[in-house]
Amino acid sequence: MPFILAIDQGTTSSRAMVFREDISIAAAAQQEFPQHFPASGWVEHEPDDIWSSTLQVCRDAMAKAGAAAKDIAAIGITNQRETTVVWDRSTGQAVHRAIVWQDRRTAEICAQLKADGHEPMISKKTGLIVDPYFSGTKVAWILDHVPGARARAERGELLFGTVDCYLLWRLTGGAVHATDATNASRTLLFNIHTGDWDNDLLRLLRVPAAMLPEVKDSSADFGTTTTDLFGGVIAISGIAGDQQAATIGQACFAPGMIKSTYGTGCFALLNTGTTPVASKNKLLTTIAYQLGGVRTYALEGSIFVAGSAVQWLRDGLGIIKSAAETGPLAEQSDHAQSVYLVPAFVGLGAPYWNPDVRGALFGLTRNTGPAELAHAALESVCYQTVDLLAAMRADWPDADAANIVLRVDGGMTASDWTLQRLADLLDAPVDRPMIQETTALGAAYLAGLRAGLYPEPAKFADNWRLEHRFRPNMSEATRTRKLAGWARAVKGLLASDQ
Repeated sequence: MPFILAIDQGTTSSRAMVFREDISIAAAAQQEFPQHFPASGWVEHEPDDIWSSTLQVCRDAMAKAGAAAKDIAAIGITNQRETTVVWDRSTGQAVHRAIVWQDRRTAEICAQLKADGHEPMISKKTGLIVDPYFSGTKVAWILDHVPGARARAERGELLFGTVDCYLLWRLTGGAVHATDATNASRTLLFNIHTGDWDNDLLRLLRVPAAMLPEVKDSSADFGTTTTDLFGGVIAISGIAGDQQAATIGQACFAPGMIKSTYGTGCFALLNTGTTPVASKNKLLTTIAYQLGGVRTYALEGSIFVAGSAVQWLRDGLGIIKSAAETGPLAEQSDHAQSVYLVPAFVGLGAPYWNPDVRGALFGLTRNTGPAELAHAALESVCYQTVDLLAAMRADWPDADAANIVLRVDGGMTASDWTLQRLADLLDAPVDRPMIQETTALGAAYLAGLRAGLYPEPAKFADNWRLEHRFRPNMSEATRTRKLAGWARAVKGLLASDQ
C-alpha cells in the first residue's frame, strides 16, 4: 500500500503524519523545539532546530507505520507562515536565527512605510496590510543587521525562504530553491494578481531578487529527497502554508466555503474563487491555493488570541488545570451575569488591527468567579469569529449569510460547549470533521494529487466526513443582546486607547 508523508512544521513543534491511500492516518510523530525571545516582542527559532526536529519526526512516523522510502509515494509540506530564514547558498548555514511570524521588531520599518504613503500600493499588489507579521520587512532587517549580509545577498551568495522553502532546500540537499504560491503571497514581496515577485516591492524593501525562490503550484514537482535521509529517494509534491493547507484539508474548494482553525490564535479563510476580493474591512486578500497554474483566492481574518485565552485561565489565573475543564466550568456560570473578556493580550487582530490596545474584562460583579471567567474566555473566541464573518460578508456579498456553514478544526474544537455557543452567536451551522488533523491532511492531499494517489478536488471533497454539526438554538433576542454587549465592550476598549 502506498503512503503519503505529510510534514506539518509549526511554531512550537514539528510533526509528521503518514496517510494511507484512503486518507486514514497510519502513524504520527511530534517533537517540540526551543523558542528564543532575545528582546521584548522578538521571537526567533534556530533553523537547525527546525530542520533536525522535522527530520526526526519524519523518520519516527515512517518507522511507526512500517514504511520505507519505497513505500512513500510523495511528501507534502505545510508550515508556519511568514517565518523568515536567510542562509548561505553554498554551505546552507543560516546567517541569523529565523525571525518568527509573531516577531514585532520591524514595527518601525512598517510605520515608516505607512508614513511615506506606500501602504495603498503594497496592499493593492499583495492583498496584505503593512505589518511586521509578514516576511518582507524581516528579510530587510536581517540584511541590515547582519554584518556583510546585504553585500553578500547582492552578490547572489544568500538565499531567502519561508520555512517550507528552507526545509525543501535541506531535503533536496540544496538542489531545489522553491516555494509555492500560498507562502509567496505572505511575504509582502509577491504580486498576487500577476503571480510573480514584484520589482517595485523588491526595490521598496531593498530585497535582492537573486535571493528569492522559484514560485510553483501548491501541487507540483518540488524535486526529491537525498538518499541518505530516508534510505531512498522520495518525491516532494505538495507545499502550502498552514492555514491554506487546513482550507484544503477541510475541502473548502467551492467559493463561499469557510474554514476556521482554532489554535493559539484563530485563522478564518473564505474561498472567493478565482477573483481576488479587496477588503474594505481590514481583512487580508490571499492565495488559498494554486493548482494547474490557476490561482484561487481567499479573504482571511486573523484573531490573535483563541486557545491562548484558555492557557491564560490555566497558567495566568490558575482556575483550571487542563483545557478540557473549561467547557464544563462555563456551563456552571451564572447566566444572569454578562461578563465580557476582550482578550487583547497582544492587541486586536482582524477586523480591528490594533496592536497597541490591551485586554480588559467588562461587567464584573461581586459574584463573578472562575465559572464566569471561563464562560467569558470561551465566548470571546466566538464573538471574535462573529466579527470576522461579518467583515467577510460585508467585503463579499456573495457570502450569503443564509447559506454559510463554518467548518472548524484545531484544539479548541474538542469543546462541544464552545462550538455550540459559536453556532448560536453566528446563527449558522458549525461543522466539526471526522479528521481533525486538517492541516497535515491538506499537505498530504496536495502531494497525493500530484502523485496520482488522490483524486481531483471535487472528488476529494466527497471524502470529507462530518463528525458533528452544531446547529444554532439561541433565541434572536438573546443573541442580539449578547452581541450588543460585546460591541460595547470592544468600543470601550478601543476608546481607552485614544
